[in-house]
Amino acid sequence: MRHIALYRAWRPQSFRDVVGQEAIVRTLRNSIREERFSHAYLFCGPRGTGKTSAARIMAKAVNCERFPADEPCNDCESCKRIADGTVMDVLEIDAASNRGVDEIREIRDKVKYAPTEVRLKVYIIDEVHMLTTEAFNALLKTLEEPPAHVMFILATTEPNKLPPTIISRCQRYDFKRIDLMEQVKLLSFVCEQEQIQADAEALQYIARLSDGGMRDALSLLDQVVSFCGTTIGYDQVVAVTGGIPADEFARFAGILADRDAASALRTIDEMMQNGRSPDKCMENLIYFFRDLLLLKLVPGAAEMTERILDPGRFQELADRFETQGLFAIIDTLNHYQHEMKYASGPQILFEMAILKICSAAEVPASPPSAQAEAAAGDAASAGGWQALARKVELLERKLEALGGSGAGGTSRSPTGLAADRSGPGAAPRPTKSASAALGRPLNAQLAKYTEEASIKAASQVLPQWSKVLQGVKSRKITVHAWLVDGEPVSAAEDAVLVAFKNAIHRDTTEKPANKELIEQVIAEIYGKPMRLDTILHKDWDEALLSRPAASGDGRKQEPKAEELRLEPQDLPESGKPKEPWIHEAIELFGEDLVTIKDDE
Repeated sequence: MRHIALYRAWRPQSFRDVVGQEAIVRTLRNSIREERFSHAYLFCGPRGTGKTSAARIMAKAVNCERFPADEPCNDCESCKRIADGTVMDVLEIDAASNRGVDEIREIRDKVKYAPTEVRLKVYIIDEVHMLTTEAFNALLKTLEEPPAHVMFILATTEPNKLPPTIISRCQRYDFKRIDLMEQVKLLSFVCEQEQIQADAEALQYIARLSDGGMRDALSLLDQVVSFCGTTIGYDQVVAVTGGIPADEFARFAGILADRDAASALRTIDEMMQNGRSPDKCMENLIYFFRDLLLLKLVPGAAEMTERILDPGRFQELADRFETQGLFAIIDTLNHYQHEMKYASGPQILFEMAILKICSAAEVPASPPSAQAEAAAGDAASAGGWQALARKVELLERKLEALGGSGAGGTSRSPTGLAADRSGPGAAPRPTKSASAALGRPLNAQLAKYTEEASIKAASQVLPQWSKVLQGVKSRKITVHAWLVDGEPVSAAEDAVLVAFKNAIHRDTTEKPANKELIEQVIAEIYGKPMRLDTILHKDWDEALLSRPAASGDGRKQEPKAEELRLEPQDLPESGKPKEPWIHEAIELFGEDLVTIKDDE
């Protein structure tokens, strides 16, 4: 065997070997040299940044035969035995597998005994955030009042999971991610010592993939050496790590810039045939477009890019995209990457994301005012007018509350119908917010629903409505929970109007998927396709009050809303019984399960 694992071979043995943590190393060395060290330390930070290694070095330094010195000598008997793990007074505990209260109680019982082989007892508890609440409580008293011969060093990647009472009793040191250039420098040194020839781009790519963790970088290097031997190239590193070369992504990005959906799908199929993973391709593509965005917005972004190692080669490609277009692409890819975690066919989502990018219109570079106008136009064309109409309706209601409803003899109702009271028999005048009261019909259709014939037509719909509710409930009970709040108040030849007491129930019913399911059930029950329209009860009452009604003197009569609302007694004898409690029984159990008998 020519060499052992590189991480083991190049694990830090003294503080000077800890890379990228200069401030922490300086503080620890000074505290040991001046004999001002604490009884408990908390080392926290990302994985692979040297927390556990620094804890081992600390244990050797305080027990070194040349103490006090700011570095362990690594030559004395104590340093060698601690490095080998044969000193009983220096214990390293993995809290992930020893997280119970019994293990911590055992430590608490043993700390009172003096060390037998070295100067101080040192307990290194790795991944301390995995301890249970009971274990933390058992450890708390020991940390608060420890014996003078004991030192605790806690290491964790998630300090937010530790109780504040534990953190407050430790000296906390936050380890940071190791700088990219420091990682490349150490990787180059390791390759030189191991007689490995590696390209600079290959080492830089390994450092970027490690995400600031030196342990991960050395593990990746060891993996690549096992595959390539003593000569390492960029393409080999990409192949071993499952990545995709930047040139291949540049070709793919060019296809997306040309909006060539067919070529994009063929490229995806080639990636999958070559054994690529859809989620890995998506991740790398997000990083690539992020790098292109940096090239457009950040001068001198060479050291900030993740997948582009030579920014000069890709500047022309970056110029083919608008800034807002790159933002939109990254948002789309990020959305579908999140959905991939729960999908059984991730390749389909990858293809959908690419097709959506190819079919989207290019976002032009325009001043803020032009962008606002374009956004408003897009919102109107995509159905955003409904949200705008609801906002207008809310503003109108606020104006009415302030007493501004009636200037010039005109009153405005929440349905968005303005009734001019100045002339006899004047018809209601539609306003901009009329569509806010009703889901799909416009003002003309709303007026049609308020006709006497349409209101009476609901008597033919209402007897079968309980079957509609049962059908919806059998298909999706959550939709039934929203629909049960509504009741049919009017009907047309091809539509039924349902009034809701609660706006949330109405809005949820209006969602496309829910509405489609309800309309399918309505078509099955009534034997013909019928559209579902919705309205709030208060808006329906206002619409009834504002409808025209001719009288003998030519003046408009305004019946009360409760007089026009369809009641059970308005139905024919074959429809719904007059007694309200029978009506409720039919609503609950369905018409087929209720039998009405007259007692004589």
